[in-house]
Amino acid sequence: MRTLAILPVKRFELAKTRLGDELGPGPRRALAEAMVSDVLDTLLATPALDVAVVTNEPSVVALAGARGATVLPDASESGQSAAALAGIAHALRAGHQRVLLVPGDCPAVEAADLRTLLDRVVPAPAVTIVADREGSGTNALLLTPADAIEPGFGPDSFERHRRRANAAGANWHVEPLAGLRLDVDTAEDLAALRVALAGRTTHTSALLAEL
Repeated sequence: MRTLAILPVKRFELAKTRLGDELGPGPRRALAEAMVSDVLDTLLATPALDVAVVTNEPSVVALAGARGATVLPDASESGQSAAALAGIAHALRAGHQRVLLVPGDCPAVEAADLRTLLDRVVPAPAVTIVADREGSGTNALLLTPADAIEPGFGPDSFERHRRRANAAGANWHVEPLAGLRLDVDTAEDLAALRVALAGRTTHTSALLAEL
């Protein structure tokens, strides 16, 4: 089954503003870039995935293009859900049977997490949700077919995606994956990320060691 991983990336000067009390603008930008690099590396290292990056961030356009990912412009820059929809439209045009929507701030994700997610058999139409560590947000969505539901990320998105799956008559499943549960928005998240990446050699772990 052809699967397109869709990675929305906002311009780095707009990223991680909630970490303003913890990090200055330069370190916040560097952190956002390191996390996106790690997520992109993991997606590209997963043979079952094609990868599309939706962004207007020039450095990511260059990085993703150089690594062989499809680059799509984020025409409206209206947030993660709008960028995901742009990726889904591309997937449908290109003939992908399903899409994996992932954020750029889950750098603890590993290839084994993605294999578990992709290998889980859920009869189509299907919506697989990976919740954040609080259980209220969504850190990944696997949709079969690609337009099984309209994504709606943001606060309380777990329940929103569950309701949309029910309304669409889709089979929905929750996949608990440690590497995708941790996204980084607050100082507490950043401390948890340091623990999660301990002993690993990644762009993000190297940057955290410098900060």
